[in-house]
Amino acid sequence: MTTTPLTSTPATHPVLRVPPAAPAAAAAYFSASLAFHTDVSDVAAALAAGGDPGFVLLDCRSTAAWDQGHVPGAVHLPTDRIPGQAPALLDPAVPVVTYCWGPGCNGAARAALALAELGYRVKEMLGGFEYWAREGFTYETWEGPHRREADPLTAPAGGGDCGC
Repeated sequence: MTTTPLTSTPATHPVLRVPPAAPAAAAAYFSASLAFHTDVSDVAAALAAGGDPGFVLLDCRSTAAWDQGHVPGAVHLPTDRIPGQAPALLDPAVPVVTYCWGPGCNGAARAALALAELGYRVKEMLGGFEYWAREGFTYETWEGPHRREADPLTAPAGGGDCGC
């Protein structure tokens, strides 16, 4: 099989119409991104390892959303209550990981901002509750624990590590 070598000719298609950043700039950007974000699989692995995961998981959704389903062990604190209630519920020395509904919702980012403004170290869990459930992790509702089969478009078959 032969491959066509990449060339340095200007791109005419949308992917490279704006060229990629220089490697050093890309490294700085992606390093910063990882300082602000984590994902569902990494949070699940940390919680499943037992003991203190080193962070508090915070669900910033409404009570109705919390009752519909939430990550076991998460702290429920809706975003609008963070300024008044976070100091009583959260230790400022412990990092907080926020989540909301899913990738189409910026509620976890708003909660992370509110916590950061109060002096908390914070990350956002990408994928939110939607991907927690879609990846087949156990969640709780007002009726008790539930678990869906993992969506093969979001998690490897059999619940294995995706290798990323």
